Amino acid sequence: MAAKRDVVERFLEKIDFGTGCWEWMAARRTGYGAFAVPPKRVLPAHRFAYELMRGPIPDGLVIDHLCRNRGCVNPWHLEVVTNRVNILRGTGWSGRHARVTHCPKGHEYTEVNIIWRSGGRRRNCRTCEYARTARKNDAAYWRGYRARRKVEGRPLP
Repeated sequence: MAAKRDVVERFLEKIDFGTGCWEWMAARRTGYGAFAVPPKRVLPAHRFAYELMRGPIPDGLVIDHLCRNRGCVNPWHLEVVTNRVNILRGTGWSGRHARVTHCPKGHEYTEVNIIWRSGGRRRNCRTCEYARTARKNDAAYWRGYRARRKVEGRPLP
């Protein structure tokens, strides 16, 4: 039991409790705290803090920093979620685009107004797609297109 207390004391010495986030003040890897646990194991500090104070992390789940501070080890700023949920909550490309609710022209993305492309990884607005198709099938559109090309001196494709 004494060895466990020593590890916990060592862990707590490396935290700045000054703000709501418990800032990790020791070694970091890609912004996340790194904590050495005998024998010769280095654990992410936030995972160690969560397991120490809130309980085990189930297999297949990851820790999400609700405060968006990678250096925070406050277990009440951490939540156990699936990797997918963690990515979609984040600020990376996938997370930002998953939160987009309207197309660039302002049409709402609803189930009936979405056309999925590329195996479900890209969505297009059905309203804009119909307008684009209608325009391309319109004879007046092509007359104007040919006239613009002629004026610019570019050959027709």
